[in-house]
Amino acid sequence: MQRSARIPPLRFSTQTLLLQLGVVLLVVLLSAAVHAWLTYDRVGREAENQALTLARAVAADPSVQADVLAISEGAGTPPPAVLRAGPLMAAAEAIRTRTGALFVVITDETGLRLAHPDPDRLGEKVSTDPSEALAGQEVTTRNTGTLGPSAGAKVPVYAPGTGTGIGTVVGEVSVGYSMEGVGQSVARDIGPVALTAAGALLAGVLASFLLRRRLQRLTLGLEPEEISMLVHDQVAVLQGVDDGVIGVSADGRISVFNAAAQRLLEQSDLSGTPWADAPLPEQLRALTRPDAVEADAIELVAGGSVLVASARKALHRSEDLGWVMMLRDRTELQQLTRQLDAVGTMSTALRAQRHEFANQLHTIAGLMSIGQHQQARDYLAGLAATGPLKFPVDQAELLQDPYLQAFVGAKGVEADERGVTLRIGPETLVRAQVTEPQDVTTVLGNLIDNAVNAAVAGSSPDRWVELEVLDEPHDNGGTLHIVVADSGDGLAPGTDPEAVFAEGFTTAAGPVLVAPAAAGGRSSGGQGLGLALARKLARRRGGDVRLLEPGTPGGPGAVFMASLPRTTSGTTTGTRDLGGKDNDA
Repeated sequence: MQRSARIPPLRFSTQTLLLQLGVVLLVVLLSAAVHAWLTYDRVGREAENQALTLARAVAADPSVQADVLAISEGAGTPPPAVLRAGPLMAAAEAIRTRTGALFVVITDETGLRLAHPDPDRLGEKVSTDPSEALAGQEVTTRNTGTLGPSAGAKVPVYAPGTGTGIGTVVGEVSVGYSMEGVGQSVARDIGPVALTAAGALLAGVLASFLLRRRLQRLTLGLEPEEISMLVHDQVAVLQGVDDGVIGVSADGRISVFNAAAQRLLEQSDLSGTPWADAPLPEQLRALTRPDAVEADAIELVAGGSVLVASARKALHRSEDLGWVMMLRDRTELQQLTRQLDAVGTMSTALRAQRHEFANQLHTIAGLMSIGQHQQARDYLAGLAATGPLKFPVDQAELLQDPYLQAFVGAKGVEADERGVTLRIGPETLVRAQVTEPQDVTTVLGNLIDNAVNAAVAGSSPDRWVELEVLDEPHDNGGTLHIVVADSGDGLAPGTDPEAVFAEGFTTAAGPVLVAPAAAGGRSSGGQGLGLALARKLARRRGGDVRLLEPGTPGGPGAVFMASLPRTTSGTTTGTRDLGGKDNDA
C-alpha cells in the first residue's frame, strides 16, 4: 500500500496573507454591493418622484378633468375604438412620448382604462389596485404590470372647478417609469463604483504583501511555534546560568538583563533602558563602541566582585541584531588562587628549609655521639625558642591568629624573593580569631602587593614594607584595622587621593604606586583593580580603605589604612603560632 505524501502546512505568514486577502475581498464586495443597492434605491426613488410629479400635472389638467368627468357621467364606458380616437388617449400618449415614461394611464372612477399605451387594453380594469388613488390619496409604487416592472405613482383626478383633496374624484392617473431604465442608470453609475472597488482591492492586496514582509522581518522568518520555543529556551538558559547576560538591541536599548547580571552588577532589571543612559560601568559601554574589538575581554570591579566582561556582535544571517555581553565572576577564583599561592609559597619555604632541618638533626646526633649532652640541650632550647619554621617577617609573633601568621608569612617569602623586607609594626596586636579570612586576605593581600611593588620601583636602596594590624573587639564581631606603609616614592605630586581607588588606575610604568595583579601578584591583565576591589569589599562590610599619607619622593612611600568590621570573633583567644609556642593574650 503506497502511503500518500503529507502536504506540509502553510507558513504562518502565508496563512496571514491569505486571511488578509480574504477579508479585504469580502469587505470590498460587501461595500460594492451596499453601494450598488443604495444607488439602485436612490434612482428608484427619483423615478417615483418624477412619476408623481408628472401624474399630478396630468391630473390637474382641466381638459383631462373635463373629459374624465364627461365619461364618468355618461351611461357606461365608451367602446375601445371610441377611446382610442378620444382626446384622453391622444393627450396621454403625447405626454408619455415627450417625457420618456413607460406608461401614462387614465381611468374612470371604477378603475377602467380610458387611456393606455396598448390600445387593446382600453376599457379593461387596471392590473394594479387603484382604490387608494380613487379614495383621494396619492401613492408611489414599484410593481410589475402588463408592461413589465416599473416605478410609478397614482394620483386622483377631481371634477373640474373643485379644489384638490376636497372635490369629487372622477378617476385617477397612473404614471410609471421602467425599472429596466432604472437598472441602466444604475449600470452607468456602477462603473465608477467597480473601479473604486478594484482600486481598494488592489491597495488591500499590496498592503497585505507589505504587512507580510514586515511580519517576516520582525519575526526573522520564524513561525509562532518556533518563537514560543525560543522564548522558553531563552528563559531556561538566561535564568539558569550563573554568568550575567546583557543583550543590547540594534536600536541601542537593553533587551536582555538576566538575573545573574542583576546580581553581579547590583542593579534591578534594566530591560528597555537606553544603553547609553543605563547606570552601568563605563568599561561595559566601551565594549560596544564601533571601534571595539570583539575578542577583547576586560576586568572590572562591580558590586564588590571582580568581573570579566566580553561582548560579541549578534547577527542573524546578514541582519545586525545588536550586542550580547557576558559577565563572569572571578572573585572566588582570585581568592582561591591567592590562597593556593600562599600554600605554594609555604611549600617552597618548607622545601628550602628541609636541608636546614637535616643539618640540625645531624648536629644534634653528632653532639650526642661525642657526649656533649649540655651543648645538645642548649642547641635544642635555641630551636624551641625560634620554632621549626622561620619566616622572613620581623616580629611575626605579634600576629597571634594562625591564619594571619601563615598568610603574612607567605607574603614575606614573596617579598624577600624580590628583595623587600616585610615587617610587622610595633603597634600590632591581634588577639581575636579571624572569622572572614577571604575578605581579610583579599584586602590585606592587595595592600601588601601594592606596597611591595612600590618598594621595588622606589629609589630608596633600603626596600621595606611595614604592616600594622590591630583588632577592636565588639559583641557583634570585632573590627580589624590594617595600616600598610612602604619605602617607595609615593604618589606623583598633584595626584588626587581618590583617583588611586578608581577602576583602572595604575602607575605600573612609573616609580610610584602600582595596582596589584589579578591574583597573588601575578600579572594577568588585572592591574588597576586591587585598590578598587579592596575599597568596595571594605565598604560592603561597613568599613573603608583610604589613603593616610601620599608619601614623598625618595621615601617613605604612601600609607594606606583599611577598616574591616565584623571580621574577627570579637573575643580574645589563646592560640599557638607556627613555631609551636603558646601565645595567650
